[in-house]
Amino acid sequence: MLELNSYFKAVSSELYADKNSWGTTQIGRGIDTHVNKNFPDIKFAEIAIFNVPEYEGSKNSASDNDCKVRTSFYSFHHDNLPRIADLGVFQLMPTRKESFSLIQKVCKELLHNGIIPVIIGGGHDVSYAVYKAYASLDKFITLTAVDSKFDIGLEEDNLASFSHLGKMISHKPSHLFHYANLAYQSYFVSGMATEMLQKMNFDVKRLGELKADFSEVEPIMRNTDFLSFDISSIQHAYAGANVYSTPNGLNGEESCKIMRYAGVSDKITAVGLFEYNQDFDANNQTAYLLAEMIWYFIDGYKIRKNELNPNMKNCVKYTVAFDDGKNEITFYKSKSSGRWWMGVPFKKEGVNELQNYYVASSYRDYEIANQGEVPERWLRNLNKFL
Repeated sequence: MLELNSYFKAVSSELYADKNSWGTTQIGRGIDTHVNKNFPDIKFAEIAIFNVPEYEGSKNSASDNDCKVRTSFYSFHHDNLPRIADLGVFQLMPTRKESFSLIQKVCKELLHNGIIPVIIGGGHDVSYAVYKAYASLDKFITLTAVDSKFDIGLEEDNLASFSHLGKMISHKPSHLFHYANLAYQSYFVSGMATEMLQKMNFDVKRLGELKADFSEVEPIMRNTDFLSFDISSIQHAYAGANVYSTPNGLNGEESCKIMRYAGVSDKITAVGLFEYNQDFDANNQTAYLLAEMIWYFIDGYKIRKNELNPNMKNCVKYTVAFDDGKNEITFYKSKSSGRWWMGVPFKKEGVNELQNYYVASSYRDYEIANQGEVPERWLRNLNKFL
């Protein structure tokens, strides 16, 4: 395994070295922390947390003080903590290009070894380095961004918080199988951008639509590999430590729900919380919320079901035939968890019979099909194979 210790600065030994300063069930007692010359043994870690103070493409900025999110997170209690390594603070290089290259290298190493990186950002464009880590492993991924905007930018724009999605879409060869946006706000995005993403068979969920049926987050998370959470999607009242924050958005409870759904998802292998500006966090409100969000991710992670795809021996199969007598959709429902999937047929080279690509779905998709309509989720995925 690649030695990662040279890429990170240790956290404050005064604050984090004495494990006895925390109670038995507090996270600070159970986490393996990079303090002094003690770098965590990541060979046994399931989750690796670290800060990336890279803000050159953002209007937010890094702080010279110890991370308040870490302080809050360490104080929380959890009775059944997974093996977590706190790598500390990523050391930026002299140039932005070098920094992004090393972020990619670190994430690639963690992903390759089955360790989930949980990144406390940093500008939202740090997501591009994580995406390139997947690409360097030749993995085709589904990226879900929780963001009030789409961050497509223009073709001539440099990589920045407002343009990084456009860079991912245009990256060749493409490793972006699917993209979903949660909680965009209509007045921040152009109709042309919304239409373009929909024509590319991507999912976009407006804030109001999301709040009206929050259960739809669950199948989206089960289809996601990388969750990129821009905290500007959260109402200023809950997460004001961010120059992009606005009056409307997700509330604290909804943000934690998304993270718990992400934790439960067997598919998610990387998470980033971006655009935290600690110097604006006078009362530590935002730090507390981000720490709670990480806690909910870990709490969900501990109850993963190992159900990436439906286990046919433990599923009820439902076939919905349409009036034309030619088309049908097969649904699968897990007997143990109650989760739903749809089978999307596709042609595999060298195989005569059609294969099934399994898409996490909801009971609502099954209801729509029973009403004689084709669920959008099924159609979008089918179009990707045509």
